[in-house]
Amino acid sequence: MKFSLIVLGLLVVVYAHWPWTGRLAAQAREDSPLAGRHRMVEDQIKARGIKDEGVLAAMLKVPRERFVPSGVAPQAYADRPLPIGYGQTISQPYIVAYMTEGLQITNNKKVLEIGTGSGYQAAVLGELAREVYTIEIVPQLADHARNTLAALGYRNVHVRTGDGYLGWPEQAPFDAIMVTAAPDHVPQPLVDQLAVGGRMIIPVGVAYQEILLVSRTPTGIVQQRTIPVRFVPLVRPPR
Repeated sequence: MKFSLIVLGLLVVVYAHWPWTGRLAAQAREDSPLAGRHRMVEDQIKARGIKDEGVLAAMLKVPRERFVPSGVAPQAYADRPLPIGYGQTISQPYIVAYMTEGLQITNNKKVLEIGTGSGYQAAVLGELAREVYTIEIVPQLADHARNTLAALGYRNVHVRTGDGYLGWPEQAPFDAIMVTAAPDHVPQPLVDQLAVGGRMIIPVGVAYQEILLVSRTPTGIVQQRTIPVRFVPLVRPPR
């Protein structure tokens, strides 16, 4: 019996120190979602100039793999948008970080998002803001995002199915508004729901799109053009 135990112990020691087991363990760590998030933040986001520590922390915390279909989950941290069904996409991680940083969100602010999609951007906003109100026109996506956000504990993110062009007037004004689909012009209802001192970031255009940063000052509206982008169109209900 003692001899068997000694042999078993030797086998365990040999297995634990065998080179390929160490490589497999290291590979598993490198392929983990947390490792993917670290690489995403370091290589795709910080390396391109995103400096806001709150945004970086949110991007590191939110499990992006939970917000994409299982078939593309292995690519969750790739440097590109991914399909989420119904002709919609989850944005490239850098664009999520860039647009979030542009809103300058603090934990006392109320945010409106137009175009919930998978709910990933709403979760990132939920890490930073006091309350997030997000609208999705595709009922199936809205339901799935609502369930995912609830499962992950985002009690401060509220999902509505509806026409994002009209905003969420019952909860206005908003300190920040993010639009994650491109209309051909800035919707006036969203401008009207922006608080004084508030900021809206929105991709605008059809063949050519660029992100606009819209600010409401005490004396009026200021628009600033930023970077060229390619978003899915802002869909509205049939009239």
